[in-house]
Amino acid sequence: MTANPAAIRCRDLAVRFGDVQVLRGIDCEFPAGEIVSLVGPSGCGKTTLLRVIAGLIPAAEGRIEIAPPAKANRGEMAFVFQQPTLLPWRTAVENVALAIQLTDPAASKSVTLGRAAEELVAMELPPDAFKRYPRELSGGMKMRVSLARALVTRPMVLLLDEPFAALDDMSRGALGDLLLRRWDERPFSAVLVTHNISEAVLLSHRMFVMGRGTIGAGIVDDLPRPRDESVRVSAAFGQAYARVSAELRRMAEASAEALWPLPPDLAEAKLPRGNVDD
Repeated sequence: MTANPAAIRCRDLAVRFGDVQVLRGIDCEFPAGEIVSLVGPSGCGKTTLLRVIAGLIPAAEGRIEIAPPAKANRGEMAFVFQQPTLLPWRTAVENVALAIQLTDPAASKSVTLGRAAEELVAMELPPDAFKRYPRELSGGMKMRVSLARALVTRPMVLLLDEPFAALDDMSRGALGDLLLRRWDERPFSAVLVTHNISEAVLLSHRMFVMGRGTIGAGIVDDLPRPRDESVRVSAAFGQAYARVSAELRRMAEASAEALWPLPPDLAEAKLPRGNVDD
C-alpha cells in the first residue's frame, strides 16, 4: 500500500443514461494531495461524476486520468457512501478489518484487527463500541466506522458521497474535524460531494460548482491550515462562502437560460424572467 496521493483529471467527460445526457463537457483537474468539493443542487451530476472517477459508471465520451494509478482492489482508492453500508453480521472492528483482509490477505488476523482498532481509535469511536454490531450503533458511530474502513488501507484517493448529510450538526462538525485531522497526519487526495457550502469551505482546498451536468471553474479555498470548526467565524470563511454562493447562482442562471431561452426581442429588452408570461 502506498501513501502517495494521486492527481485526478477529467478530460471532456460525458455520461448518458439511455437518451438522457447526465454529464457533458466535464474538463477539470483535482491536484494530488488536495481535498476537492463538488457543490451543487440535487440532480446536477455530482454523484455521477464521483462514480465515474471510482470506475463504477462508464463514460460515454472522454476519459478519467489518475496519476499515479489508484486501484480499489489494492486499497489505493476508497469510497464512502451516503449510508454507512456496514455488514450487519460483523462487529465495528470486523467491518474495518474487512478492508484489510480484501486488500492485504497475507496479513495475520491479529495484525488486521490491531490496525482496524487503531483506525477506530483515530476516528474516536468509544472502545466499548468496537465489538458492537451496526444495529447497536448510532448514526454518527456508524459513519465513524465507515470512514475508518475507508482510511485503514491508507488510500491515495478517497471519494466521499455526502457522508455527513444524514447527521445532526454536532456529529457532522465532529466528523469533519476528524477528516481534516487525518488529512493533516497523512495527506491524501479526496473528492467530496456535498450540498452544504459551509462544509465545502471548511474541508476543501478548492471547490467546483456543478449545474445540470456541467462544471464551473475551480474556486481556490486558501483558508489557513490546519483547520477546525473555529474557522467558521472568520471573515475569510464568510468571503469564501460568498464566492461559492455567487458561482452557484451563476451556474443556475446559465442552466435556466439554456433550458428556457428568451425570445430575441425579450432577451434584448433584458426583462426579468418573472415578468414573462408562462
